[in-house]
Amino acid sequence: MPAVRTTRTVLAAVLVAGLTGTALATPALAADAPATSDHTATRAALQAAVDAGVPGAVAQARDGRGAWTGTAGERGGNDRYRVGSITKTFVATVLLQLQAEGRLDLDDPVEKWLPGVVRGNGHDGRRITVRQLLNHTSGVYSVTSDPGFQEKIFGPGFLEHRYDRWTPRQLVDIAMTHAPDFAPGTGWNYSNTNYVLAGMVVEKVTGRPYGKAVENRIIKPLKLRATSVPGTDVRMPKPSSPAYSTLSEDPNAQVHDVSRLSPTIAYAAGEMISDSNDLQTFYRALLKGRLLPRAEMREMTATLPVSPELPGLSYGLGLMKQKLSCGKEVWGHGGGIHGSSSEAHATRDGAHSLALNFNADWTGDSGSVLEAEFCGVTPPR
Repeated sequence: MPAVRTTRTVLAAVLVAGLTGTALATPALAADAPATSDHTATRAALQAAVDAGVPGAVAQARDGRGAWTGTAGERGGNDRYRVGSITKTFVATVLLQLQAEGRLDLDDPVEKWLPGVVRGNGHDGRRITVRQLLNHTSGVYSVTSDPGFQEKIFGPGFLEHRYDRWTPRQLVDIAMTHAPDFAPGTGWNYSNTNYVLAGMVVEKVTGRPYGKAVENRIIKPLKLRATSVPGTDVRMPKPSSPAYSTLSEDPNAQVHDVSRLSPTIAYAAGEMISDSNDLQTFYRALLKGRLLPRAEMREMTATLPVSPELPGLSYGLGLMKQKLSCGKEVWGHGGGIHGSSSEAHATRDGAHSLALNFNADWTGDSGSVLEAEFCGVTPPR
C-alpha cells in the first residue's frame, strides 16, 4: 500500500499514511539504535517531505531532554491544523469515561442508544455493540467509501460543496444504502461511520453535543488551548498555514487552497482542530492514566491485528499500536482531511512523544518522520 495519499483516500483508508509508509520503509539502523539527541534525522524527514512537494511540515517532540519543534517550508511551529481521524481517540476516551461512570456499557447494543438508526441492507444495530464501533469490528460500511459522497466531497465537487452542512444522520443513512463489510465481530475494517455513530451515542447519553463532552472532559482539564471541536465553523483559527489539495488522484493536478470547509463532513470521525503541542499533551496524559481508570485503559489498549500484511500494527479502542523498525512500540493515531495529514504518537509510558502535520494530502511520507524521531532513521536522499 503506497505511502502517498489523496484526500479521497484519507478518511476512507484502512490505515493512515504514517503507518503504511513505515511498513514499507527499509530500516537504516540496527534494532536497538537510539534516536538522535539533536533530532537531526527528524529535521531531515521534514525537509524530505517538502522536497517531495509538501508545501509545509511541522513536528514537535518531547522526551527526557525536553521539547523540540522543527519546521520546513510554509509552516510555523505553533500552527493549528485539522487533525482528521485523531478525533477518534478523543471520542473513544469520552465513551470509556462514561462507562467508568456507569452511564453506559461498551457492550451495549447500538440499538439501545440509537434505536432504528443502524438498519438497512443487512445492517442491524441490535447485533452491533458500542465496543465494535470503537475497534472497527462492527462491519458497518464507511460513508467515505460511497462513490457519490467521494465525488461530491473529495473530488472537484468539493469546490462547490465545501460549505454544505451535513447531519450525522445523513452520513449514517448514506452508509446504510450499502451492505455491511462483514457480520459484526467477524472481521476488521476501518469505517468512519463507526465514529459518526459513536459521536451520536455520546450525545444520546449526555444529552449534549459530543463536542461539549470532549471540551468539558478533555480540552478544559488538560488546558488544551489550541484544540477545538469546530462544529459548523468553516474557518481555521490563527496561527495557521493554508491547507492544500489536488482534489484528484492525479498528483500533478491543480493545487487548491482547501483551508475553509464545513467540518460536518467528518463530525466525530474527524472534525477536530489542534496543534502539535496540544496533541502531545493529550496522548501523554492518556497513556499515563490521567484520563481513564486502569480498567478502562486496559480495554482501550486491548488491540486487534488489522492486516496480515502489517504484522506490527494493531488497533484498540480509538488507539493504534505500531512497532517501528528499531523495535520500539508507539501508541497514537493518524488523521487526514482535506489538505492536512497528521500523526500523534507516544511510547506506552508517555515519556517520548511526537506530533506532526503536513499541509498537503497528495504527497509526503509521515511514517519516515516517526522512524526518524523514535528510531533515528534518516530518510534516504
